[in-house]
Amino acid sequence: MNWIETIRYRFTQNEDVNRAVQMKAYMRGQYEYFGIMATPRKEITKLVYKDLGLPENPIAVAKKLFELPQREFHYVAQEMMLKCKKQWAKAVIKDIEWFIITNSWWDTVDYIAVNLAGEYFRKWPEEIKKTTSKWNKSDNIWMVRSSILFQLKYKKDTDKELLSSVILPHISQKEFFIKKAIGWALREYFKTNRDWVLDFVNNHELQPLSRKEALKNF
Repeated sequence: MNWIETIRYRFTQNEDVNRAVQMKAYMRGQYEYFGIMATPRKEITKLVYKDLGLPENPIAVAKKLFELPQREFHYVAQEMMLKCKKQWAKAVIKDIEWFIITNSWWDTVDYIAVNLAGEYFRKWPEEIKKTTSKWNKSDNIWMVRSSILFQLKYKKDTDKELLSSVILPHISQKEFFIKKAIGWALREYFKTNRDWVLDFVNNHELQPLSRKEALKNF
């Protein structure tokens, strides 16, 4: 069996139909599930890597996994993308963008933005401004959300001017996932630069949800 057939077989062997129904309902019925929780899913995936290693063309395999109906495949795909980051070329940003806009929901987009895009821009910082500016102006809410969240793990390396520039065009945004992203990004940076975040919140008319999220640890 090849990589995809093997992981499909292992997931099928561990399927939990009742939990799958619950997980699908939690995601508003958008995706099918095997009903495998994160910890056992990662254990199964780890065994497949032990047996087969990383696929010869991991990005192509990850894309095929991401197009399958069960959400567990999508989680394996995005984790595979991160696992093969040493093989990334500069042009992989196009693949990362594809993952952001394909089968989009918060559970995958947040991982992709923070871990994949976040790692990419650490490796190629010269690509940050032109790429995130394009994302921030997109009509796709998940691209906008990604432009706001990609620095989430940057801590002291956060570019606060850039953070401000991706938030300000959307401070009046009514879309829940954008408001939540703004608050989350500010709340996370608050841990590193409390004064800057307080000043930002006090000097801009944020949506109530964004403000509440930003100051949750205050």
